[in-house]
Amino acid sequence: MQSFIIEGGHKLKGTITPQGAKNEALEVICATLLTAEPVRITNIPDILDVNNLMKLLTETGVRITRNGKGDYTFCCDNIDLDYLGSAAFVEKCAQLRGSVLMIGPLLGRFGRATVAKPGGDKIGRRRLDTHFLGFKALGARFVHDGSRNVFDIEGHDLKGCYMLLDEASVTGTANIIMAAVKAKGTTTIYNAACEPYIQQLCRMLNAMGAHISGIGSNLLTIDGVGTLHGTQHTVLPDMIEVGSFIGMAAMVGDGIRIKNVSLGNLGLIPDAFRRLGISITAENDDLIIPRQDHYVIESFIDGTIMTLSDAPWPGLTPDLLSVLLVVATQAKGTVLIHQKMFESRLFFVDKLIDMGAQVILCDPHRAVVVGHDRNITLRAGRMTSPDIRAGIALLIAAMSADGTSRIANIAQIDRGYENIETRLNGLGAQIKRVDE
Repeated sequence: MQSFIIEGGHKLKGTITPQGAKNEALEVICATLLTAEPVRITNIPDILDVNNLMKLLTETGVRITRNGKGDYTFCCDNIDLDYLGSAAFVEKCAQLRGSVLMIGPLLGRFGRATVAKPGGDKIGRRRLDTHFLGFKALGARFVHDGSRNVFDIEGHDLKGCYMLLDEASVTGTANIIMAAVKAKGTTTIYNAACEPYIQQLCRMLNAMGAHISGIGSNLLTIDGVGTLHGTQHTVLPDMIEVGSFIGMAAMVGDGIRIKNVSLGNLGLIPDAFRRLGISITAENDDLIIPRQDHYVIESFIDGTIMTLSDAPWPGLTPDLLSVLLVVATQAKGTVLIHQKMFESRLFFVDKLIDMGAQVILCDPHRAVVVGHDRNITLRAGRMTSPDIRAGIALLIAAMSADGTSRIANIAQIDRGYENIETRLNGLGAQIKRVDE
């Protein structure tokens, strides 16, 4: 296990470019399973979750060719279907949440898949009911294997239908889309997730020969096709990393430019930081965040305390509430952070309280932050990263703290952020990776 040693108090200055979007990369890489022809994908981030997924795909028979940094060609013309039901495959799937996105394309192309309970963040229960209900509506059958605690799914004759999803699940929507593109007839998905990740997946599938309309809305119509062919696709910049960099620039920046952010795909992210008083300027496709010696949290028009809460797209992504919470600790004013989607994602605030932050954890979903207005600097501390987003939030807190901090279990951060310490050290941070 590795840790970060962070010497706080160093200002960051310069230009940084976001990596490719983690969530999109996981979806479009799994979508390559839908065709036997080569699919070339560029701007793939070099992070643990993506690398582990590609390793798993290689073990199933996918040939992956590296053309350059972040540029890979996937050829799925010789899949080992026997391995897909093996104990070794199930065990590896249980350690990687991204593996759940293999179910839809395997079901769509081969008519069967095996589902193990996936791993990932420790942020509360993340159910797969939406995926299962969607597959069942298309005609798939489920058999529970109690000896291995897995579900074997069979669906050799999937048929399009109308379905109303019980929740706008991003991975659930992606999985159902990938199963439906080769189903017979027309599938209509209402209450579909419509995040940029889903939009990009649909565009890539259409480039492969699928017929998907309604892209960008919560009502998708999919006319099934017999075969899909190869294509080329470029992954968008990671909007969560962009938001993380905005948070760093606000807390410890001395003038940061974030390049090539795909501004039109950031949604409410810049405005959420502006509500905390952060000054952000857009220049072409870059964001410029000047030094923030003082920032004041807005109130609502009626004078009540500002609330920042997550919601399905185009609402505010839950993945940035941890960062927004840390930024608020040095603002002037008070804000309620309401994390609606995951019941354990705010538990990391105990570490911030130990560092001197004024945070009241009301319940597993709500925390009130009373900002220090930079009158009190956070104290350095020892902490452990419980998940990707809390990990980066704690890293931001440590960079702003007085003294030297240590963050353990940084593999969680590595799951979502590419070579993060080297990139931040290039801006002036003092972060060292050490083995335990």
